[in-house]
Amino acid sequence: MSRPKALISWSSGKDSAFALHEVLRAGELDVVGALTTVTETFDRVSIHGVRREILRAQCEAAGLPQRIVPIPYPCPNDIYEARMGEAVAQAIADGITHMIFGDLFLADIRAYREQKLAGTGITPVFPLWQRPTRALAQAMIASGLEAYLATVDMKKLPVAFAGRRFDAALLADLPDGIDPCGENGEFHTCVVAGPMFRHRLVVTTGERVERDGYGYCDLMLGR
Repeated sequence: MSRPKALISWSSGKDSAFALHEVLRAGELDVVGALTTVTETFDRVSIHGVRREILRAQCEAAGLPQRIVPIPYPCPNDIYEARMGEAVAQAIADGITHMIFGDLFLADIRAYREQKLAGTGITPVFPLWQRPTRALAQAMIASGLEAYLATVDMKKLPVAFAGRRFDAALLADLPDGIDPCGENGEFHTCVVAGPMFRHRLVVTTGERVERDGYGYCDLMLGR
């Protein structure tokens, strides 16, 4: 019996990677691609600032075809929704019935996703929803998932956190009030290894750049 086809909403970070892992482990969905918004101006993953070549390597390591949604910078909401609408329409045409998200506890984000997919024939799936984030962060690390902090919100974390590994030492160093998974936008990550990948990516950390209140560490694919 064939399983329903699904896309993973792939941010390049740990939450979408671990959501993929949980879905693959459950075995109920056939994940056939990774959907990612890429900012055309910088040719990088939106919000996370991860280089396109790393995104490509991640998808290859996960065995997932890329589905890129190009957006401008800055991106007005109507353009974002139009581009995403086109991607959803294509997914429906390809027989995809589910979309997987790595959201943890932000109810407004979940409600937005559910609203936008309502009536399309695509069902949103939230494998990590409301799992306690400290325990979840520890479970990610214990699974073999490896990631770097690609972006930090400098209102919440010093820029020096950009480029650090997502590991037990990082969790111990996070200031009070910072979510261990960065779910309130404190930081975003770039996954380089884990049970959802066939092999580890070799990534090196480059310079830190500050833009619009955020600190980015330029991560580069090793050769």
